[in-house]
Parts: sequence; structure tokens; C-alpha cells
Amino acid sequence: MMGQTQEELEHLRYQYVSKGVGNGNLKIADYAKGATVVDSEGNEWIDFAGAIGTLNVGHSHPKITEHLKNEIERFILPGFGVIMYESYIRLAQKLTQITPGTFDKKTVLLNSGAEAVENAVKLARKYTGRQQVVSFIRGFHGRTNLTMSMTSKVKPYKFGFGPFAPEVYQAPYPYISEKPASLTDEAYIDMVIKDLKTFFTATVDPSEVACVVLEPVQGEGGFIIPDKRYVQAVKSICEDNGIVFVADEIQTGFCRTGKTFAIEHFDVEPDLITVSKSLAAGFPLSGVVGRSEILDSAQPGEIGGTYAGNPLACEAALKVIEIIEEENLNDKAETLGYNIEQALTRYKDKYNFIGDIRRLGAMVAMEVVDPHTLAPDKQKTTQIIKAANERGLLLLSAGINGNVIRFLAPLVITDSELEQGLSILENCIK
Repeated sequence: MMGQTQEELEHLRYQYVSKGVGNGNLKIADYAKGATVVDSEGNEWIDFAGAIGTLNVGHSHPKITEHLKNEIERFILPGFGVIMYESYIRLAQKLTQITPGTFDKKTVLLNSGAEAVENAVKLARKYTGRQQVVSFIRGFHGRTNLTMSMTSKVKPYKFGFGPFAPEVYQAPYPYISEKPASLTDEAYIDMVIKDLKTFFTATVDPSEVACVVLEPVQGEGGFIIPDKRYVQAVKSICEDNGIVFVADEIQTGFCRTGKTFAIEHFDVEPDLITVSKSLAAGFPLSGVVGRSEILDSAQPGEIGGTYAGNPLACEAALKVIEIIEEENLNDKAETLGYNIEQALTRYKDKYNFIGDIRRLGAMVAMEVVDPHTLAPDKQKTTQIIKAANERGLLLLSAGINGNVIRFLAPLVITDSELEQGLSILENCIK
């Protein structure tokens, strides 16, 4: 029924939608443009969440919405496995052109980030003939059985959902905020690289590892940015041992970090790269892009899916890539991230429970800690986010300890939207 009240819809949500689906905000969205969402009662919300990093080009970008009005009249889903259509092929070509790597590449299109990671693992196993998969402490790769097994955070993602997929192992990943005070940053990275090499002796043997799956910046883990030397050490181990190096760019891709893909910051060419979220401006679409010989190790019918590479989603993605170039979104990401970082730094000078602030491009995080012990303060983080969601700001947390506030505002956010959102944030921090 249309036209029901906020209260009625909220009651229906609890009556008919699984409790296992989380909601950061219980208001009902009515429409959205750019970085502003309007609820069913006419209240405005500045969006610093971006559908968990899915809306780098913003809500309802006019170039996309106008284009799709025409495309939906042609067809909705012929099914690429049944009869081909142009948008899938053109997007596959475009992704091979814009992803890092000077080698020949191919693409398979899918539906979700988790599905992309699963297929990257399938392809790596098929190509290498090996079974073991290495991910990283604090990493997040999805909620399916395999990707949940690769994910580090137990609650809420793994608790009670076992048994998990076998032959999945988690390697150390540097986190400067947790380094011993006695070590310099340089010495700490040396130590973690040494631990990484030990891992490939004490926990797994490289000759049995099919792939290493690494987030260039850990998303759900708390926007943890690794040192370049560490990422290059991981790639070196892969190269020396015939291991497929997979960059999971589900959250970091499409300009979020100031480069089209975050792995470009580390001067590393991944063998495979997984993409989703901001690829299609809100349409469910994902993909695996990489070395042709790895993509071609699967035989016809071994990868794919009914809805994989939906033509409307492909059309949206092609427009996203145009918008990235036309609107200089990499430059906008750096400017946006800098402005958010400057505001957070001012807040840190005034409020002693704000801890580490870090960013790569517009991927910005702020830790909330106990001012006396510097221990993570999940309770205060939750209070700030709850207050923001009550006052007109969509905001998300992250991190193993739930004490990181992450910023994923659309890269097209206006100065006035940003200013309004930061003002609400500071009032909540107060």
C-alpha cells in the first residue's frame, strides 16, 4: 500500500523483514539527489555513508537516470548466457582498459562484491590447481560462506554461522595505530613484513596457495592504510611462488582514494581485481578483471549467473566511467578528503576522545578512544553515530572494535552539503 506513515512502515518492517538485516537509520527515504536524501516526512539528510561506499557519483546522477529511462524500454534482461548484448561487452572492454596492469586482460561480470571475490578465488584455484586462500587480519570480503570465512571480524559477520570454508588462512596486516611505542614506523613495517614471511612458513606453504586476496585499504576493518613496502612485499611473495595476487577494490575502487583504483598508490599490478559498489551508481553489479590466462582457465558455463552483468547495470557503469573522466572525480576525491581531514583535525584539538585520523583520498576515518587509556571506545562511537542519524546526517562506523567513524560521502557532494554535514557532526561530538 502506498502513502503509509513512517510509523506504519516502521511497524511493518519489524513484522515482515528479518531482524538479521541491520538498519542504521529507520526513516523511510522518499528521494535523493547528489549527497542529500529526503525522507517520507520531508526531512533532509546529508549522506556521509553513500550506501556503504556505493555512490561515488552521488544519488540519481542526471546523466545516468536520463540514459536509463531510454534503455529500460529496450529490454531488462535477455540473459547474457542466453543471448549477448552490447553493454556487457563494452563494459568488459572498458574495465580492462582502466584497471592497472600492462598485460592482456579479460572480464567477467557478476552481481555483488562477495560474488566477485568468490569468483576470483574460483578462477585462481582453477588456474593454479591449488586450494589454499590467504586473506588478512581485519579484512572484510562478504557474507557468503567462503567470503565470510575470509573475513576477520567475528561479530556480527561470523558468530554462530559456522562451519566455515576450509583452506582459508589470515595473514598479518600492518596497523600503525597499534604499533609498540618502542618502534619507529619503519621498524614496525619491517617487523610485520618479517611476520608475513614467517606466516608463509609456519602457517601455509606458498606452493599450496592459490591466491592472496588483499584490500589495498581495509574498509570494514577501519580504513586501515598499509605501507607501500608491505603491499609490495606481499606481491613479491606471490610472484616468487606462482600465487595469484587479487586486489579487492569493492569499496576502494572508482576514485574513492583519489586514484581510479587504490592499488595504484602502491605501484603494484594485481593479477586479478574485484570491483563492485560504486561501479554502477547503485545498481547491483560486480566483476573480476585481470590476466586473460586466468580468466580463460574456466570453461564455458563454469562462471557467470542468471542476473550477472544485468544490461541496465552495465549501462549505468559505462556512464559512471564517463562521469569519472568528465567531472575529474579523482581530483574531487582528494579535495573532499582533505577538507574532511582538516575539519576532523580541528575537532581533535577540542575533544580529547578523538584518536587517530587517517585518509587516502576521500577514504577518511576517525577513531574514538578513551582519553586516558587510548583504548577503543565503541560506546561513544555508537552514541555519536546515533545522534548524527537523529539530526540529519547518515553516518557509519567500522573497525574490529567498532570505534571507527568512516566517511563515504559522494565525491560530487557540494560545498554547502559538506559544510552542513560537518556542522551536524561537530554538534553530535559536542
